[in-house]
Amino acid sequence: MVRPIGILAGLGIVTAVLWSLLWGAVAYIQSPPQMSAEHYVQHHFQPKKDISFSFDGPFGTYNNQQLQRGFQVYKEVCSACHSLKLVAFRDLEQIGFSKPEVKAIAKGWAIETPTLNPDTGEPSTRKSVASDRFPLPFANDIAARAANNNAIPPDQSLLAKARDEGPHYIYRLLTGYGTQPAELLKKYPDVKTPTGLHYNPYFPNLNLAMAPPLTGEGQVSYSDGTKATVPQMAEDVSAFLMWTAEPKLDQRHRVGWAALIFLFVFTSLTYMAYKSIWADKKNKSL
Repeated sequence: MVRPIGILAGLGIVTAVLWSLLWGAVAYIQSPPQMSAEHYVQHHFQPKKDISFSFDGPFGTYNNQQLQRGFQVYKEVCSACHSLKLVAFRDLEQIGFSKPEVKAIAKGWAIETPTLNPDTGEPSTRKSVASDRFPLPFANDIAARAANNNAIPPDQSLLAKARDEGPHYIYRLLTGYGTQPAELLKKYPDVKTPTGLHYNPYFPNLNLAMAPPLTGEGQVSYSDGTKATVPQMAEDVSAFLMWTAEPKLDQRHRVGWAALIFLFVFTSLTYMAYKSIWADKKNKSL
């Protein structure tokens, strides 16, 4: 009695699965899914922007000269809106700045203190020191929204690790601003860039509040004489933001390779010890 019931139950499950597959196939044929505007742009209007960084791959290392240029771009362009609240000024020593240079950089930023100015009632400020973290560009979220078309600029400390493809995505975004294609608007009229937003095919929903931050060649004057084109500035600041997100990358690579070499040597010695210990016993057993 149990066996026929089991067979019937199995047939019922198989029938339900086949019916679901058949019904799904019919529904797909009758109403095929429509490609979203974002996927359409990804396949038709995203120019290929391949770029390689010195830190790519398991043997990659940071280029301190590039990181210093990237910091300069952040300081002169990005810091007006974006914070680096997890980075301290003294961390800049890791990318080649000397202690006096770090102190001089820190003095260029003012930081609010808990006390109020007794004459004006406004928060008092002091010059930053090397142990301070980079101050926020806005006093609060309300001020940030008011200055950025109701959008809060994200903190950039971990931005390169929070986005898929990290620095490569940042580079594409910074160099990807343009005019919305007429073909896209004809096919997807609902995605027309609203007033106050800016079209960028690399941004997830195609339109973002941030205006193009890199506006043209010479916007930044590099101290090392490098020509400050838009692609160059975008590459440098992308590399710098990768460093802020993962400052120990070089060390991690070195430790990783040392661990792999140790495991290889240890495995080889273990295997040779195994062969040495068991060689006599195998010969005796024969």
